[in-house]
Amino acid sequence: MAATAPADVPAIAKKWKDKRGSLIMALHDLQGRYGYVPRDAALELGKLMGVPLARIYEVTTFYNFFKLEAPGKHIISVCMGTACYLKGAPELVARLSEKLGIKAGETTPDKQFHLQQVRCIGCCGLAPVVTVNEKVLAKVKPAEIVDQVYACAKGA
Repeated sequence: MAATAPADVPAIAKKWKDKRGSLIMALHDLQGRYGYVPRDAALELGKLMGVPLARIYEVTTFYNFFKLEAPGKHIISVCMGTACYLKGAPELVARLSEKLGIKAGETTPDKQFHLQQVRCIGCCGLAPVVTVNEKVLAKVKPAEIVDQVYACAKGA
């Protein structure tokens, strides 16, 4: 687990504390800094914002955007929106799962890759679409996906 920098959590809590319905935004901010929501940071955030840990856990487990464990170094997102789904996204997930030895939502044991399925990312004309970190791969073919992902990871 990443150590929390003392200034980070209090700054986030101060920014969002007095704003109605701001817990989700505070958690987005926290995840944006760490890549996930570390338990110790969530505990501190709750204390500073006056929010019970149970409520924080309720929010982070309800919304699939939040990660409670550190993701891998390279985040692979396979778009499962309608256009991508119809043009072969499930086969891309299957290929990557087989090669990486993980299911969607998991991270490889060496912490290099995290595979996730996401909803439409707005590139329907380029379907099927996969992103590796922030690089968009368009019109991806199952036979090429693994090589493309590794090439992106090397270039990062």
